[in-house]
Amino acid sequence: MNLSTRRQFLRQLGLSAAALPFLPSLPSMASAAPGAKNQRIIFLFTPNGTIPPEFWPDEVGPDFKLKRILAPLEPYKSRLMTLKGVCNKIRGDGDGHMRGISCLLTADELLPGNIQGGSDKPAGWARNISIDQEIRNFLQARPETATRFGSLELGVAVPNRADPWTRKAYAGSNQPLAPISDPYALFEKLYGSVKDRENLGSVLDEVHDDLRRISAHVDPEERALLEQHASFVRDLEKDLQSAGTQNLIFPPPALQPGVSLDNDGIPKISEMQIDLLVSAFANGMARVASLQYTNSVGQARMRWLDIHEDHHGLSHEPDNNAAAQEKLVKINIWLCEQLVQLVKKLDAIPEPGGSGTLLDNTTIVWTNELGKGNSHSLDDIPFVLVGGGLGFKTGQSLRFENVAHNRLWLSIAHAFGHHIPTFGLQELSAGGPLALS
Repeated sequence: MNLSTRRQFLRQLGLSAAALPFLPSLPSMASAAPGAKNQRIIFLFTPNGTIPPEFWPDEVGPDFKLKRILAPLEPYKSRLMTLKGVCNKIRGDGDGHMRGISCLLTADELLPGNIQGGSDKPAGWARNISIDQEIRNFLQARPETATRFGSLELGVAVPNRADPWTRKAYAGSNQPLAPISDPYALFEKLYGSVKDRENLGSVLDEVHDDLRRISAHVDPEERALLEQHASFVRDLEKDLQSAGTQNLIFPPPALQPGVSLDNDGIPKISEMQIDLLVSAFANGMARVASLQYTNSVGQARMRWLDIHEDHHGLSHEPDNNAAAQEKLVKINIWLCEQLVQLVKKLDAIPEPGGSGTLLDNTTIVWTNELGKGNSHSLDDIPFVLVGGGLGFKTGQSLRFENVAHNRLWLSIAHAFGHHIPTFGLQELSAGGPLALS
């Protein structure tokens, strides 16, 4: 059978597109879907800069050593890259923290406004769409890559207020997106809708007939694979008869009840949000996500680390305050450990219908609003990429010469096949995508 796509195969048989997700990777269709890798991306944000001497590798290239902050990533060293010399060159209105987070993914200036920050330049929201939403829209516009939600915006202890210090994702100019910081609310969004179960039940009625018709046009070996998927559909129908969701492709995580959604609940909230994000990706609900820890000027008090000062306050201490520097290193190690938990859980789940694991098809971009907290520097923004979703050459430490982070977002967009010529401020895209492959 020489067909260009599985979707084309369905159209030729007069079948509904609802059958597509239930088709296995039949050999006769394998050559029909070139480049069908399920690329995914997660933007992970942590605040208040880093401690450069304990973060950046001294070496350039593949033979590099991880410093203390990145040491928890040692088991995944071959699957990560560090990017030093990538800078947020956006200026204009707003203070460094405001531009640090609201211009991070948008790569453009803030709109004029009346929100007064720590400078004499009040500002408003970002004037550009953020790169995560740019990629989301690109994927959602194509039937073969569209998902139920498109993107998910998650938070961990993000304050219940809306301002340029708390928002990094933007659907467009002047359109901030609020992350969901309540894991119980996120669970309800992902798995709790009875109406969605009813809608899915009506789709499955169509799928049953379609799979039977497909069976008449494939070889006996492939018919056996289809029968396995038909069994899956029957099991899913049984699940829909109850109010539970235990028999999804991958079951939703069991959340610990009664976790306090406050400062001291951060470790458990982080664990639950990571579990929900990985589960959503495994179940094909989205291919783009962001996970935001607190906010720019984040003031978490990490008492579980025996640190009682707030994170932002510590980040303003001078470099010669050795005790404060050590506490900041400890905080950033803990944040890196949260990344490691995300990486580990993605790597533990086989790619549905494909090869490798979710991590092999996902890239996580860990970043920050500042390069260094006590100077409010927007140079050398911490960028660590982990995973194989974009085909970049991992297992290396890279250094650039003061390049605009607009070019990094171009590299990521192009890796998805979205060949935009510029992103954000046009002049800062000069030079094109960074060479990461």
